[in-house]
Amino acid sequence: MREFALAEIAPHAEAWDREARFPVDAVLKMGELGLFGLPFPPEYGGGGADLLTYCLAIEELARVDSSMAITLEAGVSLGAAPFHHAGTEAQKQEYLVPMCEGKVLGAFGLTEAGAGSDAGATRTRAELDPATGEWLIDGQKSFITNSGTPITRCVTITALTGPGEISNLVVDAGTPGFEVMPPYRKMGWRASDTHELVFSGCRVSGDHLLGERGTGFATFLRILDEGRIAIAALAVGLAQACLDASVAYARERQAFGGPIGRYQAVAFKCADMAVAVENARNLTYKAAWLRDRGKPFRRAAAMAKLYASEAAVTATREAVQVHGGYGFVDETPVSRFYRDAKILEIGEGTSEIQRLVVARDLGLPVEG
Repeated sequence: MREFALAEIAPHAEAWDREARFPVDAVLKMGELGLFGLPFPPEYGGGGADLLTYCLAIEELARVDSSMAITLEAGVSLGAAPFHHAGTEAQKQEYLVPMCEGKVLGAFGLTEAGAGSDAGATRTRAELDPATGEWLIDGQKSFITNSGTPITRCVTITALTGPGEISNLVVDAGTPGFEVMPPYRKMGWRASDTHELVFSGCRVSGDHLLGERGTGFATFLRILDEGRIAIAALAVGLAQACLDASVAYARERQAFGGPIGRYQAVAFKCADMAVAVENARNLTYKAAWLRDRGKPFRRAAAMAKLYASEAAVTATREAVQVHGGYGFVDETPVSRFYRDAKILEIGEGTSEIQRLVVARDLGLPVEG
C-alpha cells in the first residue's frame, strides 16, 4: 500500500490539489488494486479483509494525500457499506459488486442545510405513489462526497417516509429530478469530489428502498460508527506525515550554526507529535480490533475519531511552525496538510458529537 501511495499518488497530489481536480484514472487504479473491496466478502468481489486492514490502507494513503484517502473512505464506508449491511441480494449484485471492483463509486446523502449533527432533523421527504409504486423524493443534501464524479453510480439518501420515520433510498446518477450542483470551493480536500444535491419531483422505483422501511436511522448510525474508525485512520496517517516531515526538516534546516532540531523548542514539538501519533494509532487500531471481533465498539470509535482528528489538527499546525515560512507556501506538503486537517474534526460526526457519545456511554445524562 505504501509503495502504491508513493508511486501513484504522492507525485501528483500537489497538482491535483492546486487544480481542484478529481483524478479519475488514479481512483480507477485504486480500484484495480482492490482497495474499494477490501472489507467485503469475496463472493461480491471483495477482499474478505477485516476493518483493521482497510484502516491500514487509508492510513498509508493519508500519509501522502488526504483527498485520495477520503475518496477511498467515503467510497467504502459510506458508498458500499450500506448495501453490504442492508441491501437485498439483487441490490448487492447490482451495486455492491461493481463498487468492490472499483469500477464505480457510491455516495451517502445524510447531511442537509439544517440537519448535520442533528441528523434526525432530516427534511428530505419521500412519498410512495400507490398508483405507480414509485417513491417521489423532494429535498436537498449538503457536502456529499463522491456524489458527482464521472464514475458515480448512485447516492443512497436518508428521507422521511412517514411521521418520525426515516428510510434509505437509492437514487441512480442521472435520474430525472436529481440535480448535482457545482462542486464546492473548499479549503482542503480539494481533489475530493463534494457537492450539494437537490431532489425535485425525483422518482425512483419501489425496489430502490435500501433496507426495511423506517430503519434508515439505525442503518446510518451503524455506518457512521464504522466510518469514524476509518476517519481516525485517515487522521493517523496525516499526523504521521507531519511528524515525518518535521523530523526531516529539523535535521536538515540550518540556523545559528547547526540543525534546528538541536533546540528544545523544535525537538519537543516533534516529541509531542510522536506521542500523539502513537496514542491516536493505538486508539484507532483498538477500535478496529473490537469491531472485527464483534465486541461493542461505539465508544472506542468515538474516542479514536475524537483524539486522532484533534491530534492531526495539532500536528499540522506544529509542522507548519517547524517549517517556518516554508510551511506557509505550497512548495511544502505541510501547507496542504494544514488545510486538509480541519475537516477531520467536523466530518462524520464533529468533535462535540464524539464527546457526547463518550459522555452518554459513561452514563451521564448529557443533552445533545
